Amino acid sequence: MNDPAADAETTLRTPRERARAQTIADIVRLGREHLATQGAAALSLRAVARDLGVVSSAVYRYVANRDELLTLLLVDAYSELGDAVDAAVNALPERDFDGRFKALGRAVRTWALREPARYGLLFGSPVPGYQAPAGQTTTPGTRVIYRLIGILDGAYRAGALTATARTAVVPSALSADLEAIRRELGLAMPDELQANGALVWTSLFGAVSFEVFGQYGADTFSARDELFDHHLAVLAGMAGLGA
Repeated sequence: MNDPAADAETTLRTPRERARAQTIADIVRLGREHLATQGAAALSLRAVARDLGVVSSAVYRYVANRDELLTLLLVDAYSELGDAVDAAVNALPERDFDGRFKALGRAVRTWALREPARYGLLFGSPVPGYQAPAGQTTTPGTRVIYRLIGILDGAYRAGALTATARTAVVPSALSADLEAIRRELGLAMPDELQANGALVWTSLFGAVSFEVFGQYGADTFSARDELFDHHLAVLAGMAGLGA
């Protein structure tokens, strides 16, 4: 079945607009390849132009400089990661909060292990001299954490998320920050569960980063899938899921 929205978009685009969109897509594709082979700090628009088969001045009509290329690659990677997480989470029933949390974690890990260079661009060391523009990267960059918060807050509203013995008293100095987050996102979770959620978030990405960046060492753990599933089970309990 045809997608009317896609057909309308194609109809509205002029040949020049379609050609421009295709050229930018090609630049991003080559940027991904260079990122994987050379690293973010060594990205070069001149090298991308060479592989594209055009002079560098032609590429500058589409992407002004290295920083703009990095931004395109960031948005591309954040969006692909967000799509992978959404697909995994949406495959489970809405009220299967524990299952959805674990599906989110596994989707992040699967994508990260498949795309280590792009994961490193998102969550590794900052690229020297580059500052990501918040206006372009904040929305795609917060998709996964907002999805995680949504799962936990949905569980709380359904009575499936509770404080556990591991819940510590939240320092009063954090209350204003947590209240601001609660208002901005329309959350129902109290401070203790929000703070637990922050620890779950950072621990999840910490576990993934340790594996992607080889921090465990080559021979420490051979059963990596089982180790990660154990981490997810512990983090689910830390969050209060199934308590």
